[in-house]
Amino acid sequence: MRVVAGKEIRENLRDRRTLFSALIFGPLFGPLLFALMMTLTLDRAVSNLDMPLELAVAGQSVAPNLIRFLEENGTTIRPAPPTLAAARAAVQAGEIDLVLVIPEQYAERLARGQPAPLELVWDSSNSQVARYATRAHNLLEAYGRQLAALRLQARGISPFAIVPIDIRAVDVSTPAGRSVLVLGMMTYLILFATLMGGLYLAIDATAGERERGSLEALLTLPVERGALISGKILATCLFMTISLALTITAFTVSLRWVPLETLGMSANFGPAIALAVFGIMLPFVPLGAALMTVIASFTRSYKEAQTWVALVLLIPTLPILVASLYSVQTKAWLMTIPSLSQHLLITQLLRGDALSPTNIAISAATSLALGALLVSVAVRLYRREAILG
Repeated sequence: MRVVAGKEIRENLRDRRTLFSALIFGPLFGPLLFALMMTLTLDRAVSNLDMPLELAVAGQSVAPNLIRFLEENGTTIRPAPPTLAAARAAVQAGEIDLVLVIPEQYAERLARGQPAPLELVWDSSNSQVARYATRAHNLLEAYGRQLAALRLQARGISPFAIVPIDIRAVDVSTPAGRSVLVLGMMTYLILFATLMGGLYLAIDATAGERERGSLEALLTLPVERGALISGKILATCLFMTISLALTITAFTVSLRWVPLETLGMSANFGPAIALAVFGIMLPFVPLGAALMTVIASFTRSYKEAQTWVALVLLIPTLPILVASLYSVQTKAWLMTIPSLSQHLLITQLLRGDALSPTNIAISAATSLALGALLVSVAVRLYRREAILG
């Protein structure tokens, strides 16, 4: 087994293009691209918060007090088309992002104590305008509450009479916990890069040798076939482990440059956390290597194996996507699901929560047991003469 593993490792090292793709492009480029995208997104979010609200207003002369209130609250007033129809056409054409139309009857209805109409025109399908529309809507509601309070005071009624409940939000999240909202998909990238680290070797050591015709000669040697396939899986595990270590190291370095602090977050991903993540992911390595080897053993060519193994890579990553979308909480029975258990444990680490030794043990034992089962399946496949067909 040791000799076969050494032979597969040397052959894989000779293929520079495959080595670059498996150990350089995925483990290093993925985290760097992730950090760059997060940096650009956060910088844009911060700049949008600091930018003044620009609002095109039609009918400014009808509501001078409203215009003054908006300007006092950091709104830059711009001229707008005079009618609602013209404003809608301008927004649909993309000429203006946000238009406030003040009808002529606004002042009259306001003076009579009736609800005064305001038309806020924007395109909800434009995600860039949504945040500005929300800010404008909140300002208009604040102005309405101010007018309501003044009306009550003019009638000798306390404004607090219409505020029977005082809701005070108490946020118990930590900066590290809030960062999980941004870094939640990092587990997916770590798992995917780990699998990619051994993908090409798993295919070449099985379907590749069958296609080249060297598998038949290899199986005629007086060596236990279980040792042969186990050596191939061992070599795949080595490259997956290297890919895992490189990916985690790249995340540890690149996340230092992501400005999470600007939004009240912090990346809890120092060397100690990185080592813990490596330990949590390590039991998944034999499972991934054995799974790819078994799938590749059923194929008859390198290209066919690439297609099937690439599709199989989605199986371990799907639970992570589901957990991220539905905010799945850590439970003991979920630790029996490989990849999902690793994702939940790493998410707890990122939040700074204490890990349960029982959950860690269940996650590792399940992944190793399933990996051992798949290794035994691969051994049985290679003991059949049909493997040469």
